[in-house]
Amino acid sequence: MDRAWVGDTIEILTSSFTDISSSRRKARKAHFSAPSSVRRKIMSSPLSKELRTKHNTRSLPIRKDDEVRIARGKYKGREGKVTQVYRKKWVIHVDRVQRDKSNGAAVPIGIHPSKVVIVNIKLDKDRRAILDRKDRKKNQKSEDVEMVD
Repeated sequence: MDRAWVGDTIEILTSSFTDISSSRRKARKAHFSAPSSVRRKIMSSPLSKELRTKHNTRSLPIRKDDEVRIARGKYKGREGKVTQVYRKKWVIHVDRVQRDKSNGAAVPIGIHPSKVVIVNIKLDKDRRAILDRKDRKKNQKSEDVEMVD
């Protein structure tokens, strides 16, 4: 692996990736200016222990109508359904996790998806396909099979 010094940052040059940088500034810029499709992947949540053993998958991109348990922060322990995935602000809104404004209006509190655990997945055919593709046990079995003449 070759390294090229560029200014005060090191850019790692490999045969397949020539635009990878270890620069903190560039990494932050890429993260915060990421398109919605990339944000979807970044905004993933871990699955509960039961779902993890059932689907052999550690995490999934969060979506509306998933049921989650908040694992960190002021609202730790609360469970509810995801009412909105706000990709622009990097947060999700959970049902009944809100605060009252001085005028009496209720405002949902934004929670980062890495701080919740998915306890019930909203399954449709696309989501099921993602789980099948990510299933570790199936992938290991296909790799372990040997060809016999």
